[in-house]
Amino acid sequence: MRYASRIAATTLLLLLAAASSGATQSVPASPPQGLRIFTTGHSFHVFVPPLLEELAERAGIHGHEQVGLQGIGGSRVLQHWNVDDSAVPDSVATAKRELTKGSVDVFTMSPVVSVPDEGIARFAELGLAHNPRLRLIVQASWIPGEQSLPVDEPDRNRWLASNSLRDSTRVAALWPAIDSFRSRIEAQVDQLNRRYGRTVLTIVPVGNAVLRLREMVEAGSFPGVAKPSQLFTDAVGHGRNQILALTAYCNFAAIYGRSPLGLDLSLADVTAEQHRILQQLAWETVSHYPYSGIQAGDPRSASAEGP
Repeated sequence: MRYASRIAATTLLLLLAAASSGATQSVPASPPQGLRIFTTGHSFHVFVPPLLEELAERAGIHGHEQVGLQGIGGSRVLQHWNVDDSAVPDSVATAKRELTKGSVDVFTMSPVVSVPDEGIARFAELGLAHNPRLRLIVQASWIPGEQSLPVDEPDRNRWLASNSLRDSTRVAALWPAIDSFRSRIEAQVDQLNRRYGRTVLTIVPVGNAVLRLREMVEAGSFPGVAKPSQLFTDAVGHGRNQILALTAYCNFAAIYGRSPLGLDLSLADVTAEQHRILQQLAWETVSHYPYSGIQAGDPRSASAEGP
């Protein structure tokens, strides 16, 4: 199923209007119970845990715990599965070790390029065998290449020579690769959820949110950022703090089913106005995405109005 990838002009105007008017959105009066999270992934995802901890604290969520983090640069999920636990001290929390203990509520993964990824299926099987209530969340990241590592020129499958070349790329040219990558993740998630007869895997559509942000920059509608290259640190596409914040807000929304509006992260160079827009954008993207696990009328989000 294809997810509507472009944010409508009216939605952009609503985001800007909410930000400029100082519109606020109360955090739910009864925060949910904190969850035990294990994170695996590459450099487009492994920065999320400390930001998520800060968001949980700001939202008044007690009991949130980062059980462990397993990071490998440029990694496929299968690489995390193939980590040899016997070579790692028993005192270190590794993905398979913690799943076997049944000590994880939410397990996150972030594939690149090669999807379906066998590692997703293997982690699901192991984790659910030891905790039938385990939730597995897959981050669909931004700027995926079809055959190589993430690039900003999907048709050519090569690295950009410099970050500045991003300024001459129209966002419309990037949507097909994002849609294709995310659709392949959706197909694998569908297959695995059918296997288990219920929704055990969901997706957080960070790639969609990042391209929507780039659309705003392209339209001159995101304050303080005049060109796309200002959102990134290098030619690879590692994000500056605006993208790190947006990614964290998306993950918070997907994990806790709550809007992040009003939960400003303490990240340098991100203004209060930018935070409001990024929070609205994250909630708009995640809550309207069918694979996020947030359903209409979901009691988790009853106190969190959309933008």
